[in-house]
Amino acid sequence: MSRYVLGIDQGTTGSTVVVVGEDMRILARGYREFPQIFPETGWVEHAPEAIWQSVLAALSQAVSESGIDPNDIAAIGITNQRETTVCVDLKGNLLYNAIVWQDRRTAQLCQELVNSGKGEILRHRTGLVVDPYFSATKMRWLMESVPLIGRMAGMGEIRFGTIDTFLLYRLSGGAVWITDPSNASRTLLFNLRERRFDEQLCDLVGVPSVFLPTVVPSQGTCCTTRNVPGLPDGIPITAIAGDQQAALFGQMCHEPGDAKCTFGTGAFLLMNVGKDVVTSKHGLLSTVAWQMSKPRHEFVYALEGSAFVAGALVQWLRDELGIISTASEIESLARSVPDSGGVMIVPALTGLGAPHWRPSARGLISGVTRGTKKAHLARAALEGIALQNCDLLSAMSTDSGVTLRSLRVDGGASQNDLLMQTQADFLGVDIIRSKWVESTALGAAFMAGLSVDVWTDLEQLHTRYEVDRVFSPKRPQTAVKVLLDRWRELVSCA
Repeated sequence: MSRYVLGIDQGTTGSTVVVVGEDMRILARGYREFPQIFPETGWVEHAPEAIWQSVLAALSQAVSESGIDPNDIAAIGITNQRETTVCVDLKGNLLYNAIVWQDRRTAQLCQELVNSGKGEILRHRTGLVVDPYFSATKMRWLMESVPLIGRMAGMGEIRFGTIDTFLLYRLSGGAVWITDPSNASRTLLFNLRERRFDEQLCDLVGVPSVFLPTVVPSQGTCCTTRNVPGLPDGIPITAIAGDQQAALFGQMCHEPGDAKCTFGTGAFLLMNVGKDVVTSKHGLLSTVAWQMSKPRHEFVYALEGSAFVAGALVQWLRDELGIISTASEIESLARSVPDSGGVMIVPALTGLGAPHWRPSARGLISGVTRGTKKAHLARAALEGIALQNCDLLSAMSTDSGVTLRSLRVDGGASQNDLLMQTQADFLGVDIIRSKWVESTALGAAFMAGLSVDVWTDLEQLHTRYEVDRVFSPKRPQTAVKVLLDRWRELVSCA
């Protein structure tokens, strides 16, 4: 009897479900978008119920198109947008929209924490900077700004979680309220070295630890399905990981020094640094990669640099400026000109992340003349996405002491050949694109399958890894240096 694994990837703009066979190939894929909510400038929300319905729709599509018997599903792995925060009552009733990782409403609160001298202890213990990106200040905002939640918090009748927590609650029929270390380490409340939520940090930020989920290993049976449409009860859920950590696993970055970049709504560059925390001196984040139970019992850490806007810049050109009608059109439009015509775009549409960490930064377009065409804007947009990663990789190499020889890439925008060639030129290293476009969902599926012996070990995974294309640098590095110097000058003005 064949056994199959489901990988559920709940992302920022949509939910993906893949059905993976024992040969590690995707038999079918389901996908559903859901609405983005922008109540005010800088605010980004999701309706959790819309997220859940998108997961169910993607699940139904994937299972139906695969033609498998759902009773042959051996395990499920969950991966998710990480810092996005959900609040429920003790019965699981939703009390507010999910506040998305992109949301900047807590910028003033973050600044107050820094001004009061709390930033250093938070940074040292969590590996994170104090920024609206992370979950803790979203939780505090909900208690202070939503009267119902404030009243219920006073009676101890609320619970906070990230999207993995919410999905696991629904998939288990309300049996668990849990998270894993890769997601917990994104809250600003998780002590990296002690590997637990830190009571003192909770007190510093003003989020009682009693409201937080229980932390369980990333791998291992944490619950089973119950009352999920289209699935039998009792399927074990055996993997939980934040989306970027799942992509790191799915890209076979299992050894220290291995690195990947996911080009999605944002751009996320992660490097496996092994069993010890590496503290960045250049604005990068230290984070948990995963806590495994099989084939090796280990806790693995990573360095991370995040650019908040990557694919979202292409969406902005499509939806707000109207220079393209579909995201896929940007490559052909950008190729219609030999260069950007001197135009440069800093994609700080929701502030700047690592290594700058300036929530108040805003996007910038420079070098526009009367001869500027929409094709120049398209090419400058792709270059702006790639240039952000140069700052990240430079800081990562310095902090880790490793000079990368290659970078593995995934995510929707990685299918843009011009963007990938531009990235190779600007970084000066080979860009390796896997045939596995769904590395994030596959990472969760692989981790889950290892837990129940669908696959025996990491070596078996590595032998079947398939490369689609390698992009090698072509542009002279002297020309790249001139471009980088101009870029860094513009970033300082954004």
